[in-house]
Formats: sequence, C-alpha cells, structure tokens
Amino acid sequence: MKTRRIVVVTGMSGSGRSAALKAFEDIGYYCVDNLPLPLLPEFITYARTSEEAFRSAIGIDIRERGFAEEFPVRYGALKAAGMEIEMLFLEASDQSLVRRYSETRRPHTLAKGTVGLLDAIRAERTALAEVRTLADRIVDTTDYTVHDLRQSVERHYADATGGRPLVVTFVTFGYKFGAPYELDLLFDLRFLPNPHFIPELRPLTGEDQRVRDYVIARPASEEFLSRLTDFLGYLLPRYKSEGKSYLTIGFGCTGGRHRSVSVALAMADRLRAAGHEVNLKHRDIMRT
Repeated sequence: MKTRRIVVVTGMSGSGRSAALKAFEDIGYYCVDNLPLPLLPEFITYARTSEEAFRSAIGIDIRERGFAEEFPVRYGALKAAGMEIEMLFLEASDQSLVRRYSETRRPHTLAKGTVGLLDAIRAERTALAEVRTLADRIVDTTDYTVHDLRQSVERHYADATGGRPLVVTFVTFGYKFGAPYELDLLFDLRFLPNPHFIPELRPLTGEDQRVRDYVIARPASEEFLSRLTDFLGYLLPRYKSEGKSYLTIGFGCTGGRHRSVSVALAMADRLRAAGHEVNLKHRDIMRT
C-alpha cells in the first residue's frame, strides 16, 4: 500500500529544485510548482482526500512574495495542526551556485540593480536561514549531478516498490536490411547455426518452437545466453541507477527471421523471470 506523503521542495535558487520535482514526478508523485503560499493549506486539504494527489511534491521558493517571512509561520501552523507534510530543503555552496548561474545565464531573483550574483546568493542564504531550520531533510547538491539528485529523491521518497522502472526493448533485425539506428547495445548472432539452410525450417520464423529448439539447443547458444544473462544482470541495475528509463538492445542475424528472433524470445523470458519489463519488436521477421 502506498504511503500518503506531501513534500514541500524548497531551498536555494539554483540548487536543483526543478530537477528534484521532475524526479518526484518520475516516481509517481503529483507535482505542483510555484504554488502561491496562501493556497498551501487548501492544497494539502485537497491532497489528503485525493487519489491523484495522494503523494504530492510542492515546489515553492523565494520567488514567492513574502516567502522567507511567511512560510515558517504557515508551515509551523500546518505541522501543529497535525497535517501530514514534510520539507526537503536543497542547498549548495556559493561557488557551485555561481557556476550554475554562469552556465545557464539565468538571472538570480535577488540580483537586481547594483546587487551582484554572489551578494544575491548570500542574501538569499541569510533570508532562508529560518526556513532551513524547519526542514525534515537537507540535501547539499554541491557535488551532485542531475542523476545523483534523482537517486537521492528515489532513495528517500519512493515506495519500496517505487522508482522508475527500466524498460528494456529487444529489437530483432536482419543485417542485409541494415542495422537500426536507435540501439543502445547490439549483438551479432551470425555465429549461431542458421535454420535458413534447413529446408523444413526455412519458411518458419524464430517464433516457431521448432526453429527456437534448433537455434537454442546448441552448446554455443546456451553458453551465449548464459553469459548474456549474467552480463545484463550486472548492467541493467547500473543503467537504472544512472537514471536511464529506456534501454534498446538489438539482436541481428542475416535476415532477421530465425536466429535473432529465437534468441530475443529466450532472453526476454529470462529477464522477465528476473523481474524486468521487456518489450519485443521484430523488425524484419516478415521480410525475405
């Protein structure tokens, strides 16, 4: 059962609030950015009874008028009233924030007139000091990449079964028709025995059990499948930890009808048994 969670995401400008909200959205949270502060109690009341907003992340920062002065009072009152609300406060070093603003060339909210960027950052840090003391979790993103921040959000806020699934797609094809361009990984299966040269198997495809038996029931095929299963078992969690949502793996043989299809089906069975989501696309199975 999913746990109700309402998380206010705030902190220093440039510390990753927008990226954090995207990470929350990816793990199934209902996300609202730049919510006007007076509407916060009404939204929490709505979220407590809404299936859609059962788990919500609310982005609010110093751009909201009166945020630094009013938010601590409003947040404290909500907590005192027993509202199920928590705060994630993001921050980073002055040097890191200056670099990020220089790279994006976006103006800082407080950098107006003669106020320079570094002075604006320091003024914001001072203004948010009281807000920071109320945070349930503080994350320093100074040395974080976008992927690091995403992993942090998933680690602390996803359900036990949450997080974004890595969707694996197997694409089978024939080299004589050209290799697909969208592949992340590619395996050439032309070293396996070819059913094309067996008259009774030639008109069939790798979806036929007789063709699959011919291709798979060979020592070389079984060794390949075993080694590839171990390799993907090692690789897929690492792709997922880096924030990859989709992985496309190509299996190619000469015509794309027999060996590639047989191996892709066998590998799909193995990965699904290990709990992975696998899609299949046989590009050239009907071509001759």
